[in-house]
Amino acid sequence: MHVNQLSVFIENKIGRLKEITTILKEAHVNIRTLTLSDTSDFGVLRLIVDNHALAEESLKKQGFTLNTTKVLAVEVEDQPGGLHHILEVIQDSGINIEYLYAFVNRSGDKAINIFRFDNLEEAAKILMKNGIQVIDGNTLYSL
Repeated sequence: MHVNQLSVFIENKIGRLKEITTILKEAHVNIRTLTLSDTSDFGVLRLIVDNHALAEESLKKQGFTLNTTKVLAVEVEDQPGGLHHILEVIQDSGINIEYLYAFVNRSGDKAINIFRFDNLEEAAKILMKNGIQVIDGNTLYSL
């Protein structure tokens, strides 16, 4: 049920993000969602793409340092309180949310949140047991 996310470490300077998007464009890799966080010198670009293996290979060939992280894609009601419901379900489990980011899929009434939990498998079980849809990687990559 997990999704493969690439974490690319980049210098915090003008043009570095564009270098990555150029590499992915030329490899015909489509970005599904991303988030970028930074410090004063470096940033971490987390992204989910439609062809993880090709993106990884293409970026490594150009000298980028990256790793793959497993995350969960979770459907969330796209309305006030949608995320709150997910947090209520997770709260008593003892599972920590390390980070999350979201995007809206306009083909339906759901948003999709990308969660990094400290116990991914247990989080997936708890969410599904509570009727919350966890989206598999192949489905997410093709949205």
